[in-house]
Amino acid sequence: MTGIRLTLAALGAAALTLTAAPAALGAAAGITDDVTMTLGKDGTLHVVEKISGGSSGLARTFITRTRYDDDNDRLYQITNVKGGTFDGETLTVTGGTVEYDVKGAVMSTGGVEELRWFAVSGWNQQVAKATVKVQGPGQVQNLSCFAGELTSAVGCTAASMDHSATQADFEQENIAPGQALTVVIGFPSGSSKGAPILERRFSLASAFTLNTVTGGALAGLLVLLLGGIGLLYWTRGRDARVAGHEQGAVSPVQNGHFSPPDGVRPGQIGTLVDEQADVVDVTATIVDLAVRGYLRIDEQPRQTYDAPDWLLVRLPTAPVNALLPYEKALYDAIFDGRDAVLLSQLTGTFATHLGKVRDALYADVVKQGWFARRPDTERTRWTTIGVILIAAGVLATVGLAWFTTYGLLGLAVIIAGAALAVGGQYMPAKTAKGSAALAHTLGFREYLFSGELGHVPEQHRVELFSRYLPYAVIFDGVEHWSRVVASVTGNGHQADNLYWYHGPAEWDLSKFAGSMRTFCTTTSGAISATRQFRTL
Repeated sequence: MTGIRLTLAALGAAALTLTAAPAALGAAAGITDDVTMTLGKDGTLHVVEKISGGSSGLARTFITRTRYDDDNDRLYQITNVKGGTFDGETLTVTGGTVEYDVKGAVMSTGGVEELRWFAVSGWNQQVAKATVKVQGPGQVQNLSCFAGELTSAVGCTAASMDHSATQADFEQENIAPGQALTVVIGFPSGSSKGAPILERRFSLASAFTLNTVTGGALAGLLVLLLGGIGLLYWTRGRDARVAGHEQGAVSPVQNGHFSPPDGVRPGQIGTLVDEQADVVDVTATIVDLAVRGYLRIDEQPRQTYDAPDWLLVRLPTAPVNALLPYEKALYDAIFDGRDAVLLSQLTGTFATHLGKVRDALYADVVKQGWFARRPDTERTRWTTIGVILIAAGVLATVGLAWFTTYGLLGLAVIIAGAALAVGGQYMPAKTAKGSAALAHTLGFREYLFSGELGHVPEQHRVELFSRYLPYAVIFDGVEHWSRVVASVTGNGHQADNLYWYHGPAEWDLSKFAGSMRTFCTTTSGAISATRQFRTL
């Protein structure tokens, strides 16, 4: 009896194995997908899929975007999904039937309306067999199908239409996970209202397309913007004109004494000429204060390899109250409660004072009536507007390039902003009075470098030529005028000092030109070493 039971048990196990094998093979073979598609007159494709077989966790990722052309993508909108959960791209199947609608699957081409859809695609399991039936709003004009990868040109297993040409049928076996069965059916033109849904694809080439329209718009906008900036300069940035009699050389000698044209002092001239209060203007003012008797410059003795240095000495009898505000600010910055200071000690210590000198110089040229507004404020205003325009142009360029093909128009705004930012440096404009003072100043410069100085009385030459020297600093003529000053009384003796400039024991006026040139360079360096004046 025991042997019989064992034999029966073995036969039962074999039977179970034989019955289970087909089921396992069926599960491994994949799913069966029966697809029915109906194209409506509004261009919406309604799809019903009946799915059988497969294992748990069945899901499908729809193809919702393909390349249309060089500039656009073609979109397929999936809506009204039933039979599972849909996150916009992936459908997780929960039943045996799936329904959904597709928009954007129809386009007109070659005289027909072409329906193109990936009837079976994106499954995460093998599709053992797929059948597709398609009906539309008219008779089928043509049909084709492709199987495999999305870009595959391999035809499907079978494609046909019924005898009345109202239905197209397709079949395909063994579609691997991720592969697709694409069906293409042509219907009569105008049979539906379907159209492709296109979305522009961003690329630099298309964003900045240059053609007749964009090129013409760019040229027109540039002419408009740059022309406006030119008009702005013409009306706001030009110096006022002066009468012709204001031109020509000007003699600064009146009754044997120095009298600069319009009473303009060196620092004022420098700011008037280049519309900036810079280090040269301050250096020339220091020399001018010495020449006019407010301080004395003592060159310090040194060894061969020592750096040159000068002692600035306050003169107690000087009428300090007669100084202009910018001169008084500079005078206080130099001495700062001291009677004497080495030039080397001033390096890096002027930060809190020289800003006041600069402000006072700008305020002075406005007070003189040479400018309607402070030149630095005017430059800052227009440069700031230019920078704002550049920023607006950048934003416009990004927006136009991202959403349209007119990115070049934003570049026009950037160019105009850059032109205004640079042109803002030339926007300060002199008044008629300022233009006249400038004309006199240039005439004075012509006189200084004309060489016609023989009519200056001998007894006045030391004073006059010394008074000319600060102006020569402004006009970049220090070397020339230092030699002129040294030639007046220089005879090679150690006692040959000027009333405002003293040299060391071994020094004489023959060395004055070199000393003055080095003094001006060193002074400008000491001033520009301060944080406040590095940008001047």
